[in-house]
Amino acid sequence: MERGPPRVKNKAAAPLQISAEQILQEAYETRDESLQIPKQRIADLEELHEFQGRKRKEYEDALRRNRLNINQWIRYARWELEQKEYARARSIFERALEIDPTNVPLWLRYIESEIKERNINHARNLFDRAVTLLPRIDKLWYKYVSMEEALTNVVGTRQVFERWMEWEPEPQAWMSYINMEKRYGEIERARSVFERFTIVHPQSENWIKWARFEDEYGTPENVREVYATAVDTLRAAGDEFVDEKLLGSWAKWETRNKNFEKARELYKLGLDTLSRAKSMKLYDEYSAFEKQYGEREGIEDVVFKKRRVKYEEQLKENPRDYDTWFAYLSMAEESLKNTDEIRDLYERSIANVPPTQEKRHWRRYIFLWIRYAVFEELTTKDFEQTREIYRACLNLIPHKKFTFAKIWYMYACFEIRRNNLAVARKQLGMALGMCPKPKLFKNYIELEMKLREFDRCRKLYEKFLQVFPKYSQAWLDYAELEQTLGDEDRARAILELAMSIPGVNLDQGNDEGEEEEEEAEEE
Repeated sequence: MERGPPRVKNKAAAPLQISAEQILQEAYETRDESLQIPKQRIADLEELHEFQGRKRKEYEDALRRNRLNINQWIRYARWELEQKEYARARSIFERALEIDPTNVPLWLRYIESEIKERNINHARNLFDRAVTLLPRIDKLWYKYVSMEEALTNVVGTRQVFERWMEWEPEPQAWMSYINMEKRYGEIERARSVFERFTIVHPQSENWIKWARFEDEYGTPENVREVYATAVDTLRAAGDEFVDEKLLGSWAKWETRNKNFEKARELYKLGLDTLSRAKSMKLYDEYSAFEKQYGEREGIEDVVFKKRRVKYEEQLKENPRDYDTWFAYLSMAEESLKNTDEIRDLYERSIANVPPTQEKRHWRRYIFLWIRYAVFEELTTKDFEQTREIYRACLNLIPHKKFTFAKIWYMYACFEIRRNNLAVARKQLGMALGMCPKPKLFKNYIELEMKLREFDRCRKLYEKFLQVFPKYSQAWLDYAELEQTLGDEDRARAILELAMSIPGVNLDQGNDEGEEEEEEAEEE
């Protein structure tokens, strides 16, 4: 017969409840006492020697097992120091140094033990050995100079610093040397240290520290000389080494000394020399400077320089971004007073010829030439230069594939304004011979109409219709001209001739294809 699980007769809670906290507390209170090393009382000298021999044997055995354990050597030497056995402790440190002479903590423990026992000469000898063996460990040098200065041995401290500086340490070490000289009022010595310091570490922040030192202990001429030397030194190494912190610090110092023009020159030097990425903070400082001390022209100059850098960066990425060139040129014409700079900017813009001979790539580019010609004619009044611009543009356009009627017409109008009607007609005639287009015919006819040369208009219309006989609008315009001149019979004959040509619809006027071409040309 199988037995089931035991039956619990009483499932009620026990009258005495025991918590987990009570169980842990009871276990802690009833724990066994841990074994402790019995206290050993040494009664006489013989027992002391016996104890010391036993401990030395333990340490020696441990070192024989692992002689590379430097911590064990340090513990051994420390124990000997506790026993006042200084000669033995010194021997142990020397034995450890033979095993690992480059262990910095070992050198420091050895030296600290000598300083603690006031063995200054021995500690000094140890420092000499350590820094000779490990001259690149700054911590040893810091400890060395701290000990010498604590002993008020200023000459010795300076000698240690001089030995240290021969190894050209980090900037903080040089500043420690300078601060030591300042504490004892040796300003000239500190100044000479700064000179050597900036030769070894010519970074801008170190020059700024020197300038602040001169501002505190020297004269304004000294400060200005330090800043000027710094800028000349860094620019001689390359403009990329010039830092906005240096120029900004110099400009702020000049501002504090009420020399606003010099400060403005420094800000402009930085903005002209540094790239936008390296001069963001300098731009903000210059803007604040001009708002506080400058006039409207100065503020506008700041804005111009800031936007100029932005445009230069955009054009560096994409030199054929003609929209950026237009914005850049508009800003330059408003802000720059030197026409040579504006002309140079125009020359740079037109040098970016489209890479393909497709008209859609040339439309924005041609307007750069037009704008350049208008600038030379209206602003600089250099008419010969304007003529050269138009001719250079026309020579550049691949007329066998496409042309721009607008540039031909503008050149002809320019020559007319210069009283060179023959040259204007010659250019338009060349345009019709090289690349006849309805727009060119219209422009030429419009020009002759303004000059009241109606016979020339008739000849042009005749040639126009010979080249584009199905151009409906041309027939209508020709007939309208004759009607305006009072020759209705001639106008009627022109319309009858047009109606006799297949494909000409006088009701519709201009062809859709021609309309699209003209709209694209105007755009």
